[in-house]
Amino acid sequence: MTAPAPVPPSAPLHGLRVLDVATLFAGPLAATMLGDFGADVVKVEHPRTPDPSRGHGPAKDGVGLWWKVLGRNKRTITLDLSNPGGRDTLLRLAADADVIVENFRPGTLERWGLGWEELSAANPRLVLARVTGFGQFGPYAHRPGFGTLAEAMSGFAAITGEPDGPPTLPPFGLADSIAALATAYAVMTALTARTTTGRGQVVDMAIIEPMLSVIGPHSLWYDQLGYVQPRTGNRSRNNAPRNTYRTADGSWVAVSTSARSIAERVLRLVGRPELIDEPWFADGTGRAAHADELDEAVGAWIARRTRDEALAAFEKAEAAIAPVYDVRDVVDDPQYRALGTLTEVEDPELGTIRMQNVLFRLSETPGAIRWPGRPHGADTADVLAELGLTPAEIGALRDQGAV
Repeated sequence: MTAPAPVPPSAPLHGLRVLDVATLFAGPLAATMLGDFGADVVKVEHPRTPDPSRGHGPAKDGVGLWWKVLGRNKRTITLDLSNPGGRDTLLRLAADADVIVENFRPGTLERWGLGWEELSAANPRLVLARVTGFGQFGPYAHRPGFGTLAEAMSGFAAITGEPDGPPTLPPFGLADSIAALATAYAVMTALTARTTTGRGQVVDMAIIEPMLSVIGPHSLWYDQLGYVQPRTGNRSRNNAPRNTYRTADGSWVAVSTSARSIAERVLRLVGRPELIDEPWFADGTGRAAHADELDEAVGAWIARRTRDEALAAFEKAEAAIAPVYDVRDVVDDPQYRALGTLTEVEDPELGTIRMQNVLFRLSETPGAIRWPGRPHGADTADVLAELGLTPAEIGALRDQGAV
């Protein structure tokens, strides 16, 4: 298979070498984010058991589509890390790497002779990002952990859903994605520290923790007030009107009024200006206590108008509204088009494919998708040759089952 194009020297993370030995999904996504901005990411998979994301979700012509996104900008090699030949090869790769991202259960790498002691001896400047469900220590450390468990244990599920309904989990990898963002940030922080100390270090990322930051000051509310936030559906305990509303043509729109000035514009627009003079309207908590009245006013007005009519009227009034999209709307939306949020990428297996672009825009050194996820082990020979291994040595590793 054709080798991927080299990373352009102008890329902001050009020269950074990352070994991605993680699976499903937080660790690999963190490595993808680094690769999007120029890191040379080498994805390490088991020779006989490819990354499970290759088989997750829909496929086309037998090619897993999720992998095309998660595996983009990564060269792919195979190594059996439990095999002595695979272990030794990873240590040789680590000697020239800046970052390793892994998500094995605590103690697994140590059992294979690839713990921090061995890795840091091979490369004292190495940053080892360890992404697990519960962290490297504590009573739950050795439990299997997935994002779903973090969504449950963080309190997220408990506050999500209708008041009289069950706790609700998201239908996608929310906790994993948030942990991936946090891991990429942690890795860059550790690399910045290395410029001062000259040494690498271990990043201990527990997937259960970043979710706590995302859901807000719940622990402080409980600590100071004994307050436990209940499920409120689409409503907020902090402001109103805030909900989804059905339009005359059967579509849905979302309205938010976090600022009092926006709430005032909405009430004037829907013909209920007298509510603005009510004493309770002055702050978000007061408005939230009268959400039934405010929702009736806004909902009745929107229900008499089509989605386009409601959107146009709110925009003219400088009030905050958005259509509730599914993926078909996202693909067609002019704002996403203007931002380049979705982009087309050429893929040797599927032709032209469309996926979400890099996470943010840099004015001077932008990121880029250089290629989508590559086949299992496509770059093994090239990467090992870069280490100085001869074809005969690579063949011997294959015979051992190490690659």
